[in-house]
Amino acid sequence: MGKQFRVLCPMDTRKLLLIMGVSFAVVLVAQYVELPYVNFFSSLFSSTTTKGSVLAGVSSFSSEMVVNTTLIFDLNSTDANAAHETTANSTEITNLVNRTDNEVNSTGKDKNSSADFVGVSDNSRIHNESASDKNGGEPQRAFFVNNFTKDNNSSVDKHMAEPPREEEKSGLLQNFNSSTQNISSVNFEPEDVKSSDNGSKTQKGGEPQRSSLVDNLMKDNKSTVDKHIVESLREAEKSGLLQNVDSAMHNNSSVSRGPEVKKSSEVSTPAVISIYEMNNLLLQSRASQLLMRPRWSSAVDQELLYAKSQIENAPILKNDPRLYAPLYKNVSMFKRSYELMEQRLKVYIYREGSRPVFHQPVLKGIYASEGWFMRLLESNKHFVTRNPKKAHLFYLPFSSRMLEETLYVPNSHSHKNLIAYLKNYLDMIVTKYPFWNRTGGADHFLVACHDWAPSETKNIMVNCIRALCNADVKEGFRFEKDVSLPETYVRTPKNLLRDLGGKPLSKRPFLAFYAGSMHGYVRPIILKYWLNKDSDMKIFGRLGNSKGKMNYVRYMQSSKYCLCPKGYEVNSPRVVEAIFFECVPVIISDNFVPPFFEVLNWESFAVFVLEKDIPNLKNILLSIPRKKYLHMQMRVKKVQEHFLWHANPVQYDVFHMILHSIWYKRVFR
Repeated sequence: MGKQFRVLCPMDTRKLLLIMGVSFAVVLVAQYVELPYVNFFSSLFSSTTTKGSVLAGVSSFSSEMVVNTTLIFDLNSTDANAAHETTANSTEITNLVNRTDNEVNSTGKDKNSSADFVGVSDNSRIHNESASDKNGGEPQRAFFVNNFTKDNNSSVDKHMAEPPREEEKSGLLQNFNSSTQNISSVNFEPEDVKSSDNGSKTQKGGEPQRSSLVDNLMKDNKSTVDKHIVESLREAEKSGLLQNVDSAMHNNSSVSRGPEVKKSSEVSTPAVISIYEMNNLLLQSRASQLLMRPRWSSAVDQELLYAKSQIENAPILKNDPRLYAPLYKNVSMFKRSYELMEQRLKVYIYREGSRPVFHQPVLKGIYASEGWFMRLLESNKHFVTRNPKKAHLFYLPFSSRMLEETLYVPNSHSHKNLIAYLKNYLDMIVTKYPFWNRTGGADHFLVACHDWAPSETKNIMVNCIRALCNADVKEGFRFEKDVSLPETYVRTPKNLLRDLGGKPLSKRPFLAFYAGSMHGYVRPIILKYWLNKDSDMKIFGRLGNSKGKMNYVRYMQSSKYCLCPKGYEVNSPRVVEAIFFECVPVIISDNFVPPFFEVLNWESFAVFVLEKDIPNLKNILLSIPRKKYLHMQMRVKKVQEHFLWHANPVQYDVFHMILHSIWYKRVFR
C-alpha cells in the first residue's frame, strides 16, 4: 500500500503542475486580449475599478478630443497663432483629465455623471453651459470639447462625462475654465439673481465683505461728486449691479449682463462677440442661408431673384462722386441695391389696427426713429402700393413705444398682455389676408425702437424682418434677417437738424466726453475710473442746461471722441448724436450690432472698446495715430447723411437707409 502511494504522488504532482501551467497561459492570453481596453480580472476583485474603467475611457476620449479641437481651428482660423493657442488649450485639457484620473482614484467614491456640453466657437474660446441637477440642485458642469460638425453651427456629439464634484469643491474646474479662455467672463446679475463671491473678502462671520464703489468714488473725488450721481451709484450698488467690478477689471475679464441659466442643446456662444466676429457671422449667414420658398408663386418672386442677381454681379464702382467707398463693406453692391430699391420696391401697409398702438407715430424722444419711419412711409407715394399682390414687403404699422405706454401695467414686470395684443392683431391679419401664409411672414417687417421689442416679437413674429434699436446678438438678433435700427433722440421735431455739425479739430481740446444717467452697469464703471481723474477725459453724470456754461451739445462739438456706453440695453442714442456733432463715436457695448451693419464699414469711422477695457480707455484712444484719427473724423462727416431725418425724405438719408436695409434682407431671403 505504501509503495502504491509513493507511485501515485509523483503522478498527481505532474497533473497539478500541468493544470496550473495551462491556467496561467489562459490568464496571460486573456490579459493580452483585454489590455487595450480595461483590466477585466482586476475589476472582478477590486472595489475601485468601476471608477478606473470610466476614467480610462475618459482619458482615451480626451486624446481624441485634442485632435478634434486642433482640427476645428485649423479649418476655421487663418491665424497661425490661433492654431498654436488651441493646441496649448487642448494640452491643458488633457492634463486636467489626467489629474482628475489620479485624484478620483484616490477618493474611493463612485459618482454617476451627466453633463451638458461645451461648445467651440470660431474665436478660439471654449465656453461651458451649466444645467441644474434634478436631485441636488447643484449645477452640472462639463469640460470636454465636442466633435466638430460639418457646418460648425450644428449640434455636436455629447461624448462627455461630468467631472466629480470633489473637483468642483477643490476649484480645479474653475482653473480649467479660466485656462481655456483668453479672457474670462464676469456676470453682473440683477438683484433677483444670487451673485458670486469671487474676489470678495470674508468677514469673521462668514459674510462677504465688498468694497463700496460709491465710498471709493467719494474718497477719490471728495466733495466734487454730484449728489445725483452718488444716489444713482448707491442705487446700482444696492441692486447688485456693481458687485465684483474691481475684480472684473483687474482680472482683465469681460463684463456681461447675467443671463438666465437655461438648459440648451445648442452650442454655447462666446460671452462677448467682437465687431470682427460679427462680420464673420454676417458672411456665414449669407453663405449658409437657403432661399425662402413661398407656398405659391407670385410675380414679385421673379423680381426679387432678378434683383439678387443684379446685386451679386454689380459692376465695380470707381470714384463715385456721392458715395465714399471706405465707408461701405461693398460700395458697388450697395449702390446697385439702392438703385433697384428706388426703381422696383413696393410696400403694402395694413390699414387694420387701432390707435394709439397702430398708425400713431411718436415723433419726439429717444424712440422717435420708429415714429418718423412710420409717418414718412405712410405718406410716401413712391414706395407704397395699395395692391398687395404687387408688394415685395408688408409693413406691420405698430409703435412699440405706444404699445408699452398704453398696455403695460406699472410694476407688473410682465409683458404677456402686450404680446397677447400683438398676437391677436396678427391672428386677425392671417385670417383676413393670405399674404402672411404665403411666406410664413418672411416678407413682413416691423420697425421698433423700444427695449422690449425683441422679446415681444421673437416668438409670434419669428420669421419677420425686424428693424430693432435693441440689436443685441445675445437677445436673438439674427444677421440673416434682422436690421439694426439707429436710435435717434429727437428733441425738436419741427427742426430736425438743429445744432447739426461740430467744431473744427483745432477747437476740439478734449480727448473724450461722456455725460448721462446711471442706467445699467457700464456707465457707473466709467465714472468710477474716469470721473474727475483726468483733464483730457470730460466724464460726468447728468449735465444741466445752464446758460453760459458748457452743456451736453457743446461738449460733444468740442471733443475728439464721444463715448457711447450701453444703458440698460446695448443700444444708445449717443451713437447717432456723436455722428450728428461730427465726433468720432467710441462704442462701449458688448454684443451690440451697429446700425446698417450689412452695408456700413463701422470700423472705418468708429472705435469699439470692450467693456472690460474701460480702465485702459485713455491709452486706447491715445494709441490711435493722429493720421488715422483725421481719416476717421472725416469719414464721420461723410457718413452723417445716412443718419439724418428730414421732414421730406432725401436720397440716402436715414429713412431711405432703413428701408434699404429691410429691402436688402428681403432680397437675400
